[in-house]
Amino acid sequence: MTMEAVYLIVPLAPLLGALIAGLFGRQIGRSGAHVVTIAGVAVSLAASIFVFMDVMNGNTFNGSVYTWLTAGDFSFEIGFLIDSLTVTMMLVVTSVSLMVHVYTIGYMHDDPGYQRFFSYISLFTFSMLMLVMSNNFLQLFFGWEAVGLVSYLLIGFWFKRPSATYANLKAFLVNRVGDFGFLLGIGLVLAWFGTLDYQQVFDQAPSMQNATIELFPGVPWSLITVTCILLFIGAMGKSAQFPLHVWLPDSMEGPTPISALIHAATMVTAGIFMVARMSPLFELSDTALSFVLIIGAITALFMGLLGIVQNDIKRVVAYSTLSQLGYMTVALGASAYSVAIFHLMTHAFFKALLFLAAGSVIIGMRHNQDIRWMGGVRKYMPITWITSLVGSLALIGTPFFSGFYSKDSIIVAVANSTVYGSGFATFAVTAGVFITAFYSFRMYFLVFHGEARYHLAPPDPHAYDDHHGKDDHGDPHDHNPAPGQPHESPWVVTLPLIALAIPSVIIGYLTLSPLVLGDWFEGAIHVAGSHPAIEHLKAHIHGPLEMALHGFVTAPFWLALAGVVLAWYLYLKRPELPVLLAARMKGLHTLLLEKYYFDQIYAFLFRDGFRSLGTFLWKVGDIKLIDGVMVNGSAWVVGQVAQLSRRLQSGYLYTYAFAMLLGVLGLLVLWIARTRAVF
Repeated sequence: MTMEAVYLIVPLAPLLGALIAGLFGRQIGRSGAHVVTIAGVAVSLAASIFVFMDVMNGNTFNGSVYTWLTAGDFSFEIGFLIDSLTVTMMLVVTSVSLMVHVYTIGYMHDDPGYQRFFSYISLFTFSMLMLVMSNNFLQLFFGWEAVGLVSYLLIGFWFKRPSATYANLKAFLVNRVGDFGFLLGIGLVLAWFGTLDYQQVFDQAPSMQNATIELFPGVPWSLITVTCILLFIGAMGKSAQFPLHVWLPDSMEGPTPISALIHAATMVTAGIFMVARMSPLFELSDTALSFVLIIGAITALFMGLLGIVQNDIKRVVAYSTLSQLGYMTVALGASAYSVAIFHLMTHAFFKALLFLAAGSVIIGMRHNQDIRWMGGVRKYMPITWITSLVGSLALIGTPFFSGFYSKDSIIVAVANSTVYGSGFATFAVTAGVFITAFYSFRMYFLVFHGEARYHLAPPDPHAYDDHHGKDDHGDPHDHNPAPGQPHESPWVVTLPLIALAIPSVIIGYLTLSPLVLGDWFEGAIHVAGSHPAIEHLKAHIHGPLEMALHGFVTAPFWLALAGVVLAWYLYLKRPELPVLLAARMKGLHTLLLEKYYFDQIYAFLFRDGFRSLGTFLWKVGDIKLIDGVMVNGSAWVVGQVAQLSRRLQSGYLYTYAFAMLLGVLGLLVLWIARTRAVF
């Protein structure tokens, strides 16, 4: 078998499983659906490992599979670019996807849409693999839009729930805003470079560095800067960066497995991967890098603050994802692309672990997901407890855990960046360490420690997640499950937790040297000599052991420790204090609860604004102008002319004779006037 055939197996195996489960789900049944989809993803993972080993031996590939369309001088092709960056993403996507597939067997076992769900998640895996394996902008855009479409289907999986349909429409529309910028960026690439092939574009890029375009007459803009910013606007939508972040928390309306698959390891990291792949373009524009850096810093800091006031266990993890995506974006802006991909990889494992652990808690708590009504769960769910602790320690950057290596590398890199805005970004990512530790262990302590509160009534009927009963709409939901003692989840749920906990501990230690300090990404990622952040990082860090030991005396460690201690004090030692502080700082608390009022602002400006504009155009433009003036008005004019003309056409002879006399008289007057003028 040739390597080209192996490359095809990687995305096509999950696609085959998705088609079988989706089209023949009734015939093969539930067990058949999960067997074929898990087998497809397992084959894809095995093929990805084989390709990874081949790349380690120095073999790369960049070529076309087939030509999709030829138009004039332009050729649009489907092809693969297999290098170190690609295989890293392939391993992350397929390994996390496999764990999510196995976990889904237990989590969705009572859901009537079981086969449909497995079909969707396998189709999503195919779409993501096509995105990361592409060697041209056309295929990149195909994968980009495909993951958006499947995420729409997955977020709204329980489509009879109004909140789920609202969430998937919100995600779809917000991503369309970003994708419009992304499409404009691709259009500029095609117009100016004459090709959509990555390598050909990158080869021409230096010669285009001084090229300008006029977005407004007489105002020249750098072509590279505009192209990169437009491409990054696409990443802002897909990777939920400020101000296009509003869709991701609401996407928690979907089942927990897709929260882990889409919002931890794959879809939301597509924008990070895209910018890293486009490093030869971004390195030519400090303005674009500064834009990326500042947007990432705002997201990392201010989205993390929102996690402090969340009570839904999945939404706490969701805001953590937003903040960590901000960290990755900051690394991209600092030209530390390899560090961004490093954090993408480590984050994929420990964040998928946290999402799946949250789902395990939801199962064990009889579908309650309000952390205010948990507590003392540790002794009933030991596996979920210990794996959640591992994920939390990795998230806050505890030395020797995987998140420590990637997060501290970002902090060091941005501190040594020369790009405008790096000072603010350094403050944001450093302060974010304390914030992350505080909200992460607030959730951990409220769920697993302290006094048991799960026997008490919930504060409102929506305090429970509704996943596995049946509500009035026929959805797999139960708003009011009977309270009872928590219980550990079945092995198909806990086994993926254990499997993800292992890389959450060791993957950072094992991969720091090749991915960040070594030359693993050489040839796949380009960094200009004028951006020294990554070189300073390599000079500052000498190895994983030395870095971890030194980490105990650095500011991020003490900030993280302070966040953990403060969470322990407020939520275990003095649980009455958070209520008092919320009342004392009611304005700030309300601001955070309302998520900085972005939803209300967007609703006022866009939903209500466009509705008002539509009403105005309907009543003024359509009814008054088009119907009233143009249609009815022209008919009225024709009617008046017809009425006047009818009086002239009376049918009486004397009327016509009188008209003829008037005509003759008029002609005589005109002739006399012209004659007098001549003489």
